[in-house]
Amino acid sequence: MSVEKTELLNEHYTYDDYITWDDDVRYELIDGVAYALAAPNTMHQKLSGRLYLKLDSFMRGKKCDVFYAPYDVRLNYDKGDDTVVQPDLLVVCDKTKIDKKGCNGAPDLIIEIVSPSDPSRDLFQKYHKYLLAGVREYWIVDPDSKLVTLCVLDGDRYITKIYTEEDLIPSSIFDGLSINLKEIFEEL
Repeated sequence: MSVEKTELLNEHYTYDDYITWDDDVRYELIDGVAYALAAPNTMHQKLSGRLYLKLDSFMRGKKCDVFYAPYDVRLNYDKGDDTVVQPDLLVVCDKTKIDKKGCNGAPDLIIEIVSPSDPSRDLFQKYHKYLLAGVREYWIVDPDSKLVTLCVLDGDRYITKIYTEEDLIPSSIFDGLSINLKEIFEEL
């Protein structure tokens, strides 16, 4: 998704500010800075839809729920509440984290599809926020290069591995979950 810093007047916002903003414009709030989200392009939508179908099919009958954007994730809701992200896809297994408005705390799995207009948001800024929040597994999907970077939480760092469109990407936290990337990237 394309993201740009908004022209809002304050320099630091919290979730209390965020919930008062116009729903016609989607925002993320990272360390108190608001970023407007552009509508995803066609390739992004295809990838997101294909990944959602695979995750949802795998999670049926299990204790975990799959969500897709727009869906608010308050990463530090208990420590200042100034970061609200809308990952492209996420899996939450702890139902106590879910309320009517979104997820409060770190999901188990987050998937972000990199925006060509601002890849640094997913590759660096969100990467660090997800790491600090304790997201157990983070997938960074690059539609242009047809690569997926799998980041697995190991203590206080991520161990990363890159998969190509010819690979099966195995989840390290969900036994039996493996996604054929050729099916995900075909005809893009």
